Amino acid sequence: MPRYLRPTAPIAADALLPADPGLAMAIAQRALVKPLMANHHHGLWGYSGTTASGLALTIQATGIGGPSAAAVLGELAGHGARRLIGIGRCAALTDELRPGDRLVAAEALGADGVSAALGEPGSRADAALAGAAAAAAGATPAAVASADLPVAAIAPELIAEWRRRGALAVDLETAALLAIGARLEIAVAAVLIVSESTRGRLDDDALEAELVELGAALVPALGALERAPG
Repeated sequence: MPRYLRPTAPIAADALLPADPGLAMAIAQRALVKPLMANHHHGLWGYSGTTASGLALTIQATGIGGPSAAAVLGELAGHGARRLIGIGRCAALTDELRPGDRLVAAEALGADGVSAALGEPGSRADAALAGAAAAAAGATPAAVASADLPVAAIAPELIAEWRRRGALAVDLETAALLAIGARLEIAVAAVLIVSESTRGRLDDDALEAELVELGAALVPALGALERAPG
């Protein structure tokens, strides 16, 4: 099997998974006391270290889209990662959501290639991890959809179907992450920030700031689960 990661520092049992390498660095600088670069192979920057509370944590970029996210998640699991939270952006499918709103993906409808290859039209997040993430981030549990294209390029009839099935937003990676997590029997969840809706959109700087804050907010959720009995 190809190796996309070549860790040069230990991979922690707990991990945050932004898509963007630059965002991984920014979150690592915010969340870790002395971050060490754990991977730079394939441009997928990753960092490991400990938080101020003593939690061993890895922050690893997955790259854009389901296939890259699935490959990175699988390799992290092989290196011992067991609780992982995806962090990213999404586009709203309902007029009620505003830019900056936070969603925890309780369920992801898979219209992406990874879900199709696995025969998984939909996957659910680990309930305990998703619950802890929702509480830590002040996020709303929701169904989301994942596809291989930005929302503007998706067929209107597919968007209508997602809405009918209760999806509130669409992104590029969540369904793949949840499907691979379930397949590997590890705890995976995803927290998304609404970057665009009918009410407007966040500019790039504002979105990055929100995502860094989100990453820092999620650290206690991982720490609480690590300390939980069993």
